[in-house]
Amino acid sequence: MTQPPRVRFAPSPTGSLHIGGARTALFNWAWARRNGGTFLLRVEDTDRERSTQAFEDAILDGLKWLGIDWDEGPDLGGPFAPYRQSERLERHRELAAKLLEEGASYRCFCSSERITKLRDEQRASGQNPAYDKTCRGLERAVSEARAAAGEPFVQRFRVPEGSTTFADDVRGTVTFPNADVDDWIMVRADDTPTYNFVVVCDDADMQVTHVLRGDDHLTNTPKQVLLYRALGLEVPGFAHLPLMLGKDGKKLSKRTGDTALQDYRDKGYPPEAVVNFLCLQGWALDDHTEIFSTDELVANFSPKDVGKSGASFDPEKFLWMAGEYLRNDSLERVTHRCAPFVVAAGLMTVAEVEERKDWLAEAVASERERIHLYSELPARIAYLFEDDAELTWQDAALKNANKHAGAADTLASYLAWLRPRLVAPLDKDALRVSSREWAAEHSLKIPALFQPLRLVLTGAAGGPDFFDVMSLLGPERCAARIEAGIARLGAG
Repeated sequence: MTQPPRVRFAPSPTGSLHIGGARTALFNWAWARRNGGTFLLRVEDTDRERSTQAFEDAILDGLKWLGIDWDEGPDLGGPFAPYRQSERLERHRELAAKLLEEGASYRCFCSSERITKLRDEQRASGQNPAYDKTCRGLERAVSEARAAAGEPFVQRFRVPEGSTTFADDVRGTVTFPNADVDDWIMVRADDTPTYNFVVVCDDADMQVTHVLRGDDHLTNTPKQVLLYRALGLEVPGFAHLPLMLGKDGKKLSKRTGDTALQDYRDKGYPPEAVVNFLCLQGWALDDHTEIFSTDELVANFSPKDVGKSGASFDPEKFLWMAGEYLRNDSLERVTHRCAPFVVAAGLMTVAEVEERKDWLAEAVASERERIHLYSELPARIAYLFEDDAELTWQDAALKNANKHAGAADTLASYLAWLRPRLVAPLDKDALRVSSREWAAEHSLKIPALFQPLRLVLTGAAGGPDFFDVMSLLGPERCAARIEAGIARLGAG
């Protein structure tokens, strides 16, 4: 590489950002950042019926959530603006006219009905559907006269004989026989350009040096390489990234895993875990490291190191990785990221989160070893917000408590001892030790005290240390819960 790369990510705002697209953006971004290059964002919004500003905003927000920034784009501008494809139509028409004038393309007056019939006949005879080049040999004067008379036409690229070869950083040298490349449509009958035409126009005008994209674009590449050459332009470098596959070995779909980046954001995945996991879909830091930082990605990524075969998307491994990031992050940041889910669950208001952020951090600390996602916290701490007298008791927790005869009497005796020690701030460690001593003095095995106590404090058979729970509930609510629990156990 003789110059810093100029790479791009060019999403279409017709839906949510696919995680495969997010991975493509990450690889382009990392390659640019590693080599002091430029990463530009271009919005390919020529599908007027389906493109929306809401989708565009969501895509940009998703990239920012992953930590991806760009040097040029529709929101930033840049030396090759505009960066929305729909705003570049005059330039596209200019280049289409140039190719038509030079004979690199031609007008095709065949009706859509004729093309449909032709393709049906080809399929019926076992052929690959392709245009039969009926209009390719029209004399220029005839073509111009028919167009001037108002006859509708499309503009097709004139694919030459021979073959098309290009270098691919992932696949090596790739060759396509030109006989397998159709005389494809550059401009539709309504004068709107097609993808394969405008992507080359825009990449060339924006001086893109390397095109890193999904393997599903491989068959488009010979068309685009031929177009570069017809325009007299230098062909960029290519790297076609392997498809992301479900565990069934087929292209990732909703059946085998969520496919939209927004789904993982909404579920509470740490963005750093998403970056890490997506980059493992086709690339690796080395032969043994599974968890690595974004900085390590940037320092080491090269498209030449991307594997050729499709990467298997493992949701279970993804969830495990999310938990690893959550547990190893700072408590402050985990709390900050859990807070919106706590609010959405109706457990606290935004104001209450701000007023009690130290308390919420303590609640997060009590559960972070048992959760993988930020969204899992509300269900884990919901018991702290229940009415003390109507706390939900799980069957398993009640069964554990009932193993011990006289559980209600044990708790009543313990509460009498505990009351003077329930002071704020609660000394959890001292209370833990002294409670064990109390049990020993009363000839009780630890479960005979602790299992009923866990029931009445949390309603669950397992969970955080209940001396942590006592601290979270506070002295008054601790006493109220134990007292209510004694009454329920006695009545039971």
